[in-house]
Amino acid sequence: MTQDEAWKKNYDEVMSFITENGRNLSKYNLEERRLYTWLKHQRKVMNAGEMKKDRVVKFKALIELCEQYKRKNQYE
Repeated sequence: MTQDEAWKKNYDEVMSFITENGRNLSKYNLEERRLYTWLKHQRKVMNAGEMKKDRVVKFKALIELCEQYKRKNQYE
């Protein structure tokens, strides 16, 4: 499996998890932790400007989906 295939596989897994469950990944759930760590690392890579340009567009769409399910402060 190439790096591009592995990246696409993880991207698809995260995208399907969020759409199916209607929530973001949890760092406390052991089954979700691997994908949570992948997502966190990809954010760092993108913010550092080291992500491939073809991946940036797809990843930004994933970030927008994550923002929809972002937790709100209970006092707002």
